[in-house]
Amino acid sequence: MVTWFEIPVIDMKRAKAFYEKVFDIEISLHDMEGVQMGWFPNQNQTGIATGTLIYAGEHYKPSEDGVLVYFSCDNVANEMSRVADAGGKVVLDKKQISEEHGYMAYFIDSEGNRIALHSLR
Repeated sequence: MVTWFEIPVIDMKRAKAFYEKVFDIEISLHDMEGVQMGWFPNQNQTGIATGTLIYAGEHYKPSEDGVLVYFSCDNVANEMSRVADAGGKVVLDKKQISEEHGYMAYFIDSEGNRIALHSLR
């Protein structure tokens, strides 16, 4: 049911560099009527959510306490190994949820948001 998410940022350039390094992706920058956005790659597939980094002034504030977004990856350990070098902070390293549900981990990004990862291995 999730189709879109927005991750608030204070410094778009820093946040873009952080997420590109952690996920080994390219984020495209867009100005939508004065709102700065950094779009994550979109697979254009039904049922697969995508989202953006967003700088919209006082209406969006990074937080360690808000909604937790989980990014899917092949192996949580790969992305987590790049978090600190990219300017983030590892909070919970790779941990098995269960044999059936795989693994998770979470970190604080360069902007102060709590973000999680999930993988089946």
